[in-house]
Amino acid sequence: MKIGPLVENPNASHAMKRQLKSGTLAMVLVAASAALLAAHDLFIKMDAYHVPPGTAIRVPIINSTFFLSENSITADRVADVSVVVDGHRTELGLDDWDASGDSTFLGMRTGDPGTYVLGVSTNPNDLGMSADDFNLYLASDGVVDVLKQRALEGELDEEAWEQYSKHVKAIFQVGDRTSGGIDVVFGYPAELVPLDNPYEASVGDELSFLVLVDSKPVAGQLVIAGGDGGAGHHEIPEREARSDLDGVVSFEIDHPGRWYLKFIHMVKTEAEDLDYESKWATISFEVR
Repeated sequence: MKIGPLVENPNASHAMKRQLKSGTLAMVLVAASAALLAAHDLFIKMDAYHVPPGTAIRVPIINSTFFLSENSITADRVADVSVVVDGHRTELGLDDWDASGDSTFLGMRTGDPGTYVLGVSTNPNDLGMSADDFNLYLASDGVVDVLKQRALEGELDEEAWEQYSKHVKAIFQVGDRTSGGIDVVFGYPAELVPLDNPYEASVGDELSFLVLVDSKPVAGQLVIAGGDGGAGHHEIPEREARSDLDGVVSFEIDHPGRWYLKFIHMVKTEAEDLDYESKWATISFEVR
């Protein structure tokens, strides 16, 4: 399922449309930008994206923003941990999964040189929010299509129960030899599939990614990119783009550093005691 372009309901009341035009939705968007909301993205953010072959590494999994982890992810919430090398996918066990304090770490050992893609998928979880909190979350986390839909249908004052799951990847380089096969589809409920190798790219190049939900391309999905420029550099400003008709989204890499892409795909659900289902995806990598 995918969220299509916003189309006004011709049967919507004139009063509802006047409310929308008079700034109800605009006030929500302004409030979201002004408030310091506790983001709850999930990222694999590696300490180093260039690592030697045959080396034991400890991979951080960040739960909040790309710069701060506020909660750990316990092993019982994990549906899959896998790594792809040279087009071959290997499932990793959870023996070296460490969820302690505010952070989570995955222990693994690199093999032969190549470009690796590491993925983690979580099981669904349910969360209830007040109307105000839910609207601010939609506005601040890039789920504006659903926010506009709620405004048009007169639902901005309604609380919401959401089922969500998160699916994250990191592309990293082992040794000096880059390799293909990084476009393997993991089959996660939501994922970003790299179509270009960031370790063969330079600042100024454009990188493209395939946006998938339930292994199917999604057109018109809002994707946000940003990153960490590292020591001596500013935070890489976030920017937005939508996937094209083939589900492909592209961004110019205009800063060196550790980059991320993220999206949230949300739809209404008919499930009992739930209003929405969301599937989150992130991917991180480095461009020197």
